[in-house]
Amino acid sequence: MKAIVQRVTSAKVTVNDKLISSIGRGLCVLVGITHSDTEKDVEYLSRKLLSLRLFEDTSGKRWQKSVQDEKLEILCVSQFTLYHRLKGNKPDFHMAMQGDKAQQLYQTFLERLGKSYDATKIKDGKFGAYMQVHIQNDGPVTIELESPIAPEKKSKEATTTNGVEDESNKV
Repeated sequence: MKAIVQRVTSAKVTVNDKLISSIGRGLCVLVGITHSDTEKDVEYLSRKLLSLRLFEDTSGKRWQKSVQDEKLEILCVSQFTLYHRLKGNKPDFHMAMQGDKAQQLYQTFLERLGKSYDATKIKDGKFGAYMQVHIQNDGPVTIELESPIAPEKKSKEATTTNGVEDESNKV
């Protein structure tokens, strides 16, 4: 799993000019899921996200407080395009998990955040919809998180590139 985490003063998601979700100060998180992700990846990413220190303390010292420490909101937006490869100038998204399975794992991620933190502070876009994401980035601060690749996943993914075996990447 990948997440692009942006510290925001506000963020919202609309679909066809209809407001789906909005937050004030907090984090906007673009979430990508690849075909080999599991609940272990959900656990890792949710834990890292909630403990990531992107906020200043009361004395103004930077990088001291997490979204959880500050009791701020999180707006999550599913984003399959985070798992792309370029074929020339055209993106290919075959590394992204598809359909119902991706939606279930994404929902598990949202639930995990809610259980580990405060479900009322976790907001969401609309999975699979063509969304407009409005972000007022604060800083700007943007951090990329990615769950570690398990040895068996790494071996399987590294040995093939677009269906062609690559001997130089074998573990």
